[in-house]
Amino acid sequence: MKKYYLAALSLLALGNQGVEAQALTICTVIANTSDGRILHEKGDCSGRVTPASTFKIALSVMGYDAGYLKDAHSPTLPFREGYPDWLGEVWRQPTDPTRWMKYSVVWFSQQITQAIGVERLRGYATAFKYGNADFSGDSGKNNALERAWISSSLKISPIEQVRFLEKFINRQLPVNPRAYEMTSQIVESNEVQGGWTISGKTGGAYPRKLDGEFDRTRGWGWYVGWAKKGNDTLVFARLIQDKERQATSPGIRARAAFLKEWPGLADGLMR
Repeated sequence: MKKYYLAALSLLALGNQGVEAQALTICTVIANTSDGRILHEKGDCSGRVTPASTFKIALSVMGYDAGYLKDAHSPTLPFREGYPDWLGEVWRQPTDPTRWMKYSVVWFSQQITQAIGVERLRGYATAFKYGNADFSGDSGKNNALERAWISSSLKISPIEQVRFLEKFINRQLPVNPRAYEMTSQIVESNEVQGGWTISGKTGGAYPRKLDGEFDRTRGWGWYVGWAKKGNDTLVFARLIQDKERQATSPGIRARAAFLKEWPGLADGLMR
């Protein structure tokens, strides 16, 4: 059941400070799917960065179209020793497509990418116009299927995120209809003030320093997706970047701030 928890999300991980005290909002962009008009664009919305876990929306479409993903609960895959378990026990559980999307389970993504392969992933991303469609991975490390979308070769801008989502909502991607239906089913949705239902995916990752190590003081946080009310469907992307190291995910904080702002934003856009 969809939950009405805007208030909880707006407080999550923020304490008594707003997200502005912790991070810079790089871009907020919102477009109307009926005609492609950009209704709101603020900040640098054309610069490309890693998509991080927002790539799961595109990867879900690919996985269902390719046939590796079957439905909302199949395949269910077991956790194996050696898989990424950055979130601890949450990631050490048997995982299906719904749980994968909800908990952003990286090792499940890796099973999908390995099943599809680099060439087909690149072909999908090129056809989707998904950023730079670069699935080379880290230079010289042969790790494209493990992390091309996580602080590595694949990059996308906020405006490209909304253009991809616009094609997804309007079913203009070269995939079978079930890929749209199942992806829409497993992406988390929440009811917020004003009668809107917002569906989306967070993402968080870190830029690389010159020595190749992650700069954990400057984490990127994404929240991308679509908002529906009656006959209106809008697509959006929010990108933030931390000013200093934080204890919580920048993606979760990007979502919390965006959902808190949404009623005011939507009122202005739909007049």
